[in-house]
Amino acid sequence: MKAKEFDKKFDDDASDIIDNLDLSTAKRPNRLQKRVNVDFPIWMIDSLDREASRLGVTRQSIIKVWLAERLEHSTFNKHQRQTQ
Repeated sequence: MKAKEFDKKFDDDASDIIDNLDLSTAKRPNRLQKRVNVDFPIWMIDSLDREASRLGVTRQSIIKVWLAERLEHSTFNKHQRQTQ
């Protein structure tokens, strides 16, 4: 399918284009994973587990979310300082 045809199909009804995509080769940039081991004190594990249970998520999920939030916040603040 030519790009113009694909664009027209998308513009007409975006829900119909998924069948025209080869998702087997799709990649998400910066989403490759690498396993790391981190040692935490028991009190920290207990706190993580309580919070994860309260939110209904896994310990790993809450660690990832909190780290991502902190990194985004740090990156944002660094960018803000550089543009001033």
